[in-house]
Amino acid sequence: MIEILTPTLLDRAKDTGALVADILRTLKGRSTVGTNLLDIDRWAKSLIVEAGALSCYVDYAPSFGRGPFGHYICTAVNDAVLHGRPHDRTLADGDLLTLDLAVSRGGVAADAAISFIVGDAKPGESVAMISATERALAAGIAAAGPGARVGDISHAIGTVLGEAGYAVNTEFGGHGIGSTMHQDPHVPNTGRPGRGYQLRPGLLLALEPWVMADTATLVTDADGWTLRSATGCRTAHSEHTIAITEDGAEVLTAPVGDA
Repeated sequence: MIEILTPTLLDRAKDTGALVADILRTLKGRSTVGTNLLDIDRWAKSLIVEAGALSCYVDYAPSFGRGPFGHYICTAVNDAVLHGRPHDRTLADGDLLTLDLAVSRGGVAADAAISFIVGDAKPGESVAMISATERALAAGIAAAGPGARVGDISHAIGTVLGEAGYAVNTEFGGHGIGSTMHQDPHVPNTGRPGRGYQLRPGLLLALEPWVMADTATLVTDADGWTLRSATGCRTAHSEHTIAITEDGAEVLTAPVGDA
């Protein structure tokens, strides 16, 4: 299903996007050395409920997962990259943490992810990898607009990631979003320009470049959800929800004050 939002629903999407950005910024500030991943999940629940919103994850049970996800946020550490299920683990100095959050309010969902280093240690390779996903995300957003095609976004993202030296996995990528979290069209993190669905004003997309330092192969944890690099290398993931407008693309999940 591909949804085209009305102006009223688009306003609600902006509201939801701002909420996602605010919650992620709050959780990043609280995620320090010694923080337990289960505490992050509890904080996410509290912030979502207090805002009168709904989690898109708690009851999420797609074919690739094992039963309902059962948590309010994805917390992926170091070699984990996608669908990180919160568990009893405390963060250490230098850990690379990815927080991925999707909520719905007013009948419209928004989805975003951030990767960052916990504590004072700043491993150079990890910082470079996070930067590559952020640059790729910016390139994908710049390629989006009315009349552009999904392949244009995919090509822009893949070009940045490839030039940075990373192999691209195409099993999971960006996606349409609207009244539900995951919709068509699928937006791979590499592709050919001029191909795929043509973008229209009112379309929402969640773009999410992610990479692993030295592999493109994923393995799944025993929890049936958490996806890790097959080699144990570190990973990074950046994501924004954007709205296609008459003039281009508007980022809905950027923190206030960010570009």
